[in-house]
Amino acid sequence: MSGHSKFANIKHKKERNDAAKGKIFTKIGREITVAVKEGGGPDPTSNSRLRDAIAKAKSNNMPNDTIDRNIKRAAGEGASDNYEHITYEGYGPSGTAIIVKTLTDNKNRTASNVKNAFSKGNGNVGTPGCVSFMFDEKGQILISKEDCDMDADELMMLALDAGAEDFNEEEDSFEVLTAPEDFSDVRLKLEEAQIPMTDAEVTMIPQTYVELTKEEDVKNIQKTLDLLEEDDDVQDVYHNWNEE
Repeated sequence: MSGHSKFANIKHKKERNDAAKGKIFTKIGREITVAVKEGGGPDPTSNSRLRDAIAKAKSNNMPNDTIDRNIKRAAGEGASDNYEHITYEGYGPSGTAIIVKTLTDNKNRTASNVKNAFSKGNGNVGTPGCVSFMFDEKGQILISKEDCDMDADELMMLALDAGAEDFNEEEDSFEVLTAPEDFSDVRLKLEEAQIPMTDAEVTMIPQTYVELTKEEDVKNIQKTLDLLEEDDDVQDVYHNWNEE
């Protein structure tokens, strides 16, 4: 279920307008900056973290010159952007679990915005670790059946031989799961085999999903998720609400 649900969400996100795309580029630009500074420099061949950030940028249709500009700016002597990773955990309606990963140069601003997003959806920010135990951190690669001509068994063997932990076939996609530390190598091997990937990232996958049956609960969690997504400091949001 996780693969199909995530695949539907990815398709929906990619259909959004250019204004949203500008925000996505801003967020990925920050990821590239941090990957250059913390991952080992501006050369993607020796910096797997940067290589993964570039792959994410390309999957979101970021132009190559924008990618190059971000890398050069991060590697420049005058680069002064210092971003800090901060993760927030909390609860939405009916005990839904939400994890928010941020990259910020102003943690007071970010903390205020995240708390505001939770409270406007009648939720609340909890203590570190309060919901993360309900999720598994995995590398997740999604492949659209529409884009991939390879037979399912052949693709599964390719993924497992590359180091993947698991392979799932969904209605309209394939899902490859890896340990977080193996993700970069598996993604690269699939890329070298010219497998088209709809999405590829290290993510938090819920162990179980929560159904929301009340219209008010659905409106509230959607309000929280929308506010978080609009915030430039927020890189990723994970939750266990079953949106389908």
